[in-house]
Amino acid sequence: MADTEFEPRLKLHYNDVVRAKMLEEYKYTNPMEVPRLDKVVLNMGLGEGTQDRKAVEKAAEQLTLIAGQKAQVTIARKSIATFKLRDGMAIGAKVTLRNMRMYDFIDRLVTIALPRVRDFRGLKNNSFDGRGNYALGIKEHIVFPEINYDNIDSIMGFDVVICTTAKSDDEARTLLKELNFPFRQ
Repeated sequence: MADTEFEPRLKLHYNDVVRAKMLEEYKYTNPMEVPRLDKVVLNMGLGEGTQDRKAVEKAAEQLTLIAGQKAQVTIARKSIATFKLRDGMAIGAKVTLRNMRMYDFIDRLVTIALPRVRDFRGLKNNSFDGRGNYALGIKEHIVFPEINYDNIDSIMGFDVVICTTAKSDDEARTLLKELNFPFRQ
């Protein structure tokens, strides 16, 4: 096992507090049944990517800064004439975070980025997919401190999907609440 000095703060909180609380609340027979975070997927789709390849590359750079891991440029799978989209065109960027980077990103999201969102009143309770995964959208990527506001051409939004091992939305909601996600009351 790795030294605890390299463990992210949120992972230590999960191991010390959240697991015990959920084990007691849901009466699991095996400690390995307790839901945990599986992965976090960040996805930035760009409509203007069809006209400007550099915009997609800029978006990938910004997403790399936010995630702390190199973003992958996504390409179109098929042509759609009404959107002037051809097969193989770059249309966005995505990153999948796991383990330490995932916990670090979620910690920064909850403690730094979400409080900086303008008119933030909490996260929606109904954005679960029925299988224990939660999705949220961030309209302005500049809420993350890694982004230098002076070097930004345009403000972009992106999606954050948090995948858990929970079997139901209630278990996932409890897990995320215990990890200090600011849900609406």
